[in-house]
Amino acid sequence: MTDLATQPAAADAAAPGGLDPRLEEHRRELTAYSYRMLGSAFEAEDAVQETMIRAWRGLSGFDGRASLRSWMYRIATNVCLDMLKGRNRRALPMDLTAAGEPVAEALGEPLDATAWVEPMADSRVLPSSADPAETAVARESIRLAFVAALQYLPPRQRAVLILREVLAWSAAETAELLDTSVASVNSALQRARATMGSRDTTDDRPDPMNEANRALLERYVAAFEAFDMEALVGLIAEDAVQVMPPFALWMRGRDDIIMWMADGRPGAGCRGSRLLPFEANGQPAFAAYRPSGPDGLHQPFSIQVLHVEDDRIVGFSHFLDTNLFPLFGLPRHPDGPVGPAGAGAPTG
Repeated sequence: MTDLATQPAAADAAAPGGLDPRLEEHRRELTAYSYRMLGSAFEAEDAVQETMIRAWRGLSGFDGRASLRSWMYRIATNVCLDMLKGRNRRALPMDLTAAGEPVAEALGEPLDATAWVEPMADSRVLPSSADPAETAVARESIRLAFVAALQYLPPRQRAVLILREVLAWSAAETAELLDTSVASVNSALQRARATMGSRDTTDDRPDPMNEANRALLERYVAAFEAFDMEALVGLIAEDAVQVMPPFALWMRGRDDIIMWMADGRPGAGCRGSRLLPFEANGQPAFAAYRPSGPDGLHQPFSIQVLHVEDDRIVGFSHFLDTNLFPLFGLPRHPDGPVGPAGAGAPTG
């Protein structure tokens, strides 16, 4: 079998506009795999595009001794391992600093975008299969806390854990993909499990999206868009957490979160916002649009990923990166057309 998995792409070559459908049918699962490996929606898209180009170039020499799917995973793994060389670990704000106070001044200087685990729209990574068990596993494995914990693993351990525990590959299949032994894979998995066991990956494990939680989210949208602090108090858990990448400041506690949004505080700039629901990281999410400029038109501002538990909102992850809107297929304005990634009411 001609193995293009480890060969760099030529700078002046590119795949044609329409890739082989046999390659394209693996794009979504490879995007999910790359996202877990890299912790970045943008880098995952880049990794998969590079994987597709390498696979397209090598397809004529593919002799079928392995499945096309496993061959493409081999390519994607090598692309991700190359991208991770020399990189710092991506994290969430609570991994880096202690909780802060709802200060009146601005947020300060943002950290580099590469410091943070980024969100990912469910529509780009969850399987289209109707198998509830498969969807549940995929949803659990793209949660922000889980993806952030994965970043603590050395890259090859990370690949082993994802292949064995998330994708249910055998030790022999994983060893073949990584050009190593079964004993080495089992050892790497044992070390990866120990590291993951030392991390709390339950912080954002959501409750099922039942009718009560859908009603809770509807009340949240109404309260946030009206900027009704009294109504929000009744929806937020007392020990709720709010993070705001790319800024290091994060807060714990309903009182501090509400104070952050009070008049004269930085969060007051969200007054008059509109929220468009979709799903990200296996959880309910909203694209937030703030009124901007003298004309008051609503412009993209942030991606909110919410964690709902016991009929309360216990976590707010506000990603202040408007570049995520086109990546996720979200419209430029709340009443605009929706792109290919889609947006809609959370369905769970």
